[in-house]
Amino acid sequence: MGKSGKGMAKLYTKHMKIGIDARMLGPKQGGIGRYVEQLVKHLTAADQSHDFFIFLRKENWDLVKETPNVKKVLADIHWYGWREQLLLPGIIKREKIDLMHFPHWNIPLLYRGKFLVTIHDLLLLHYPTRAASTLGPAAYFFKNIAYRIILRHAIKNSKHIIAPSEFTKNDIIKFFKVGPEKITVTHLAPMPLDSRLRGNDNKNIFPKITKPYVLYVGVAYPHKNLEGLIEAWKMFCAEHGNDYQLVLAGRKNFFYEKLEQSTTAPGIIFTDYLPDEDLPALYQGASLYVFPSFYEGFGLPPLEAMQYGVPVASSNATCLPEILNEAAAYFDPRDPTDIAATIWRVLTDLEMRETLTKNGVQLIHNYSWEKAAKTTLEVFNSVL
Repeated sequence: MGKSGKGMAKLYTKHMKIGIDARMLGPKQGGIGRYVEQLVKHLTAADQSHDFFIFLRKENWDLVKETPNVKKVLADIHWYGWREQLLLPGIIKREKIDLMHFPHWNIPLLYRGKFLVTIHDLLLLHYPTRAASTLGPAAYFFKNIAYRIILRHAIKNSKHIIAPSEFTKNDIIKFFKVGPEKITVTHLAPMPLDSRLRGNDNKNIFPKITKPYVLYVGVAYPHKNLEGLIEAWKMFCAEHGNDYQLVLAGRKNFFYEKLEQSTTAPGIIFTDYLPDEDLPALYQGASLYVFPSFYEGFGLPPLEAMQYGVPVASSNATCLPEILNEAAAYFDPRDPTDIAATIWRVLTDLEMRETLTKNGVQLIHNYSWEKAAKTTLEVFNSVL
């Protein structure tokens, strides 16, 4: 636990009802879905002194198993809507929860129970732009106001805040004047290697991949800077030829389709959504993992790549140097020339590749879901 965890109470022995809003649980919801999935799994396995009430939707209901101290509760309500604000408090209230953990900022304003919240980032405060939304001007305007109101409510009224990095913790302190003692840093972790099927043949799963490739895995929202990466890729190919491909792996949506339709750069492959069992082969076959983001609260995909011995080239923005340390080669995400040069350097400098790979294998031991669950449980007990 970080400095903010000092003085926390020892494990509380009284039997309590702890609720977890797990409506986003599962790989289809990206980083937050992974966070909720692994947190629920490891919290409920590590602690038998409390009862856990896991609030789920129909689509992820089967991803959690009931046990003597784990009860599933149906809360088939989508996030960010009026039904969440009006109906979710009543569903939680019926279970007589002693402490509710909301793993995202979208907390109903009408909820009056004791709760803590995980704030992964303050992205919408840094990038309040319609470019990251498919809503019209009026709808986006009101959505942005609602976000600020709900976020401020979550931070002000929570008993404690969990943040995934020191960067996010300091961001919250800066924007909301919160005392540092109210925030505990709990690092996320990559998925365990043994939780995925390995050894799949890339040629069978990804027939479009015919050359050594640079890999990106994730969403295509504007702050991820895939437009900048594609611009850098054009420069890379113009200077060094077409001996490599760039693989962009993520579920096709408005933002990925927009990129695919507009790009003229050679050798780019868009995979669409990939199930967990296909990702290891994609990581293992990559020559380099690239992460060009403008803004991150943590940054899981580079750590996942490191697990498979893949060297990483990363943006030097926000929390990434804090999380990736000396296991990545850094570039300025706003400079396509620097991105292209860094990609080439990591692909061709054998000594650098060996150093980055070695550092990456060592670094990932610093992060585990067991540690995250233990720290979160300590926060629960200090609040209770």
